[in-house]
Amino acid sequence: MGLNVNVPPRNAFGEQLVEEGSRRRELVVLTADVADATRTKWFAEKFPERFINVGIAEQNMIGMSAGLAAVGLQPLAAAFAMFLMRAWEQVRNTVCRAHVNVKIVGTHAGFADAGDGSSHQVLEDVALMRTLPCMSVVVPADATEVRKALPAVLDYPTPVYMRIGRDYGPRIYKDEGYEFRIGEAVWLRDGYDFAIIGNGPLLWDALMAAEKLKRDGISVAVINMHTVKPLDTRTLDKVAQKFAGVVTVEEHSVRGGLGAAVAEYLVQRNPLPMELLGARSFGKSARDVRDLIIANGLDFTSIANAVRRLERRVRK
Repeated sequence: MGLNVNVPPRNAFGEQLVEEGSRRRELVVLTADVADATRTKWFAEKFPERFINVGIAEQNMIGMSAGLAAVGLQPLAAAFAMFLMRAWEQVRNTVCRAHVNVKIVGTHAGFADAGDGSSHQVLEDVALMRTLPCMSVVVPADATEVRKALPAVLDYPTPVYMRIGRDYGPRIYKDEGYEFRIGEAVWLRDGYDFAIIGNGPLLWDALMAAEKLKRDGISVAVINMHTVKPLDTRTLDKVAQKFAGVVTVEEHSVRGGLGAAVAEYLVQRNPLPMELLGARSFGKSARDVRDLIIANGLDFTSIANAVRRLERRVRK
């Protein structure tokens, strides 16, 4: 399985956003002076009367979005994921406490903005957003899933935070016919020894790791937990009953993200051995995203080694 980088995730987002704008007259898009980089400029060109560029003022953008939602419109606020976090207090107080239906899309998430270093690489956003009581959190795997996820996000009755990358997006889905449902994980590959649970672009590495382990006689399932909140606990119950251990992998800190969410649930219901793979520090400047994935031990070789560590623990 070669590294097939298909359409950049942000391009898929921009294209789908225009389609949604044609179907949803109440959809209003806001951005913080990054219309080109987030691809929301395509919506602006098609629907200029429903597009607002607030300037470099993410806090204002969230406050305005809350006001638009309060009068019956459907606002979607998009900016770099890292700099959206400066508006977390507005998300908490003007969106979540007020229970207004604002959709928030953070682009350039994880290591996506490799060349700009740690200041632009957000590895804490899932943790920050999932702690808010009424906020849902979605992390699509590739361009196809971005296209599938956006209408589901817009239809969902609560505020949603969706994080996507920039240009790096290995193709995970060959078939575009599946239906994306928030809160329902997708089994990308079945197995019977261990399970790898991940989301985002690292699912490509998870699938590669599973193939590598198969040659060694270790059968591994790969599950796309694209919704970190609400978590698909039915799937987690099946995982606990079927497998000897779980590896979680994410382009995010190991603290507070997908791995933490899975561990929090399993430890209270069906504890089993786990390995949590993710970032353990800030990002760094690099030539490309793959350099950072490898440096942080999130590539397919590192994932396969984590499964082998689990196997040794289980055999003891």
